[in-house]
Amino acid sequence: MKQYTHLVWDFNGTILDDVGYDLAITNRLLERHGLPKLADENAYREVFGFPVIDYYQRLGFDFSKTPFPVLADEWMNDYNAKKETAPVHAGVVELLRSLRAAKVPQILLSATKSEMLMEQLRILGIADLFDEIIGADNHHAYGKADLAREWKRRNPGALPLMIGDTDHDAESAAAMGGDILLLTCGHQSRRTLEAVRPLAIYERAAEIPLEQYFPAFFERKG
Repeated sequence: MKQYTHLVWDFNGTILDDVGYDLAITNRLLERHGLPKLADENAYREVFGFPVIDYYQRLGFDFSKTPFPVLADEWMNDYNAKKETAPVHAGVVELLRSLRAAKVPQILLSATKSEMLMEQLRILGIADLFDEIIGADNHHAYGKADLAREWKRRNPGALPLMIGDTDHDAESAAAMGGDILLLTCGHQSRRTLEAVRPLAIYERAAEIPLEQYFPAFFERKG
């Protein structure tokens, strides 16, 4: 097995259990603009993707009527109103702490705007469990592959393993020169995840036997 040097986490859908929350906000946005709502979380997972501007087009928004930045601001204002109500997935905090105790370097890589990301992490009480937190400079969620490439430029000898829930996470892991584990509890369907041929697919992060992926760290701990 490869000797991974860093564990890279996605945030939304991977650590944060926010699919239902995002679906409700998206349906309110669709309703306000006279568009059909998504039937359920499965329908949401089938259409969601990065960049978010393309996802909005798949939802049926016409940017000649309402520009994407206006829609993005409208969605984000709704999201921020009660973002503290979205919980962490079961078992994730314990997993983060066990990895911290084993001294596995943990990086958080997110397309969420940096200031908002830090606020959410402080609300959840997990900000201090990461060695590095990398967010975007805006809330339009164009993606994070460029952030991943910049991290790799700064860490040329690193071999990261990433945990995520979208095909864009797979793209980001590749941009970092690493591999990806994908989760079905997040924002995309298993069919979409299987298409990118990840190292493995799990339902939730708490199910991942990370001792198998980072044996040197856990042997040292023992």
